[in-house]
Amino acid sequence: MTELALADGTVVARSHRGSALAATLSPRPYLTAETRAGVPVTETRPADHPHHLGVSVAIADVDGTSFWGGRTFVPGRGSTMLDNHGRQHVVSESHGPGALDQTLAWTDPAGRTLLTEARRISALSLGAAWALTWETRLTAVGEARTFGSPQTNGRDGAFYGGIFWRAPFADARVRTADGEGVGAAHGSRSPHLVLEHGDVALVAVTRSGMPWFVRAEGYVGFGPAVAVSGRRRLALGDELSLDLTVAVCRPSDVDGVLAHTAGMTPEAVR
Repeated sequence: MTELALADGTVVARSHRGSALAATLSPRPYLTAETRAGVPVTETRPADHPHHLGVSVAIADVDGTSFWGGRTFVPGRGSTMLDNHGRQHVVSESHGPGALDQTLAWTDPAGRTLLTEARRISALSLGAAWALTWETRLTAVGEARTFGSPQTNGRDGAFYGGIFWRAPFADARVRTADGEGVGAAHGSRSPHLVLEHGDVALVAVTRSGMPWFVRAEGYVGFGPAVAVSGRRRLALGDELSLDLTVAVCRPSDVDGVLAHTAGMTPEAVR
């Protein structure tokens, strides 16, 4: 486990290798995070979805291999447990007090590498709040790769996959530039997404332009979605860039945090 601390020494996130996880969870590194006061803002292996692992890069279908975990949506059969779970291996890693760099190999059940990944995770103080920035670059190995989701395979609305954040709340107030509520947020290309529950707010922004997958009833989970209206193709040697910045703050601080995060660049958190 690797700790990420802010400049004042406050540990706000921890990176876990995930190598000992059960194969059906699509083992992968994941991050857990908390407020400055130590209140968790991520949830790992909840009873309803044990393959939800805090914050991770999880994609349901890479040429038929699940890097999401759990069941796979099969047309005509519905959600079915298949022996198709992949694994993400950490190849190399370096870290400082507030930043973590990793290279990873994404392998299918036969051990073949389908993708390589370079990721950088950074934690930055925002006064009483703090922000996590996750940047990932995926590269196709061996041949071109395609990415799908349950929606691209026939399950309407279930276009999850990419950098995914599972929160420890049963519900949340949701806002985007397109309006309030999950109906306005789910599938929105708003540059920001705000989720509030009690005394905690999560202000998420992305530069990717990908639509938001958002759920805020029953459980709270969100992230920019890789494959929505159709499969996404990644040519051999090409890179797919994913990014997500999430500021952890109080609801009363959301407007100020939004103004700050809207102008953030990768260099700002390095």
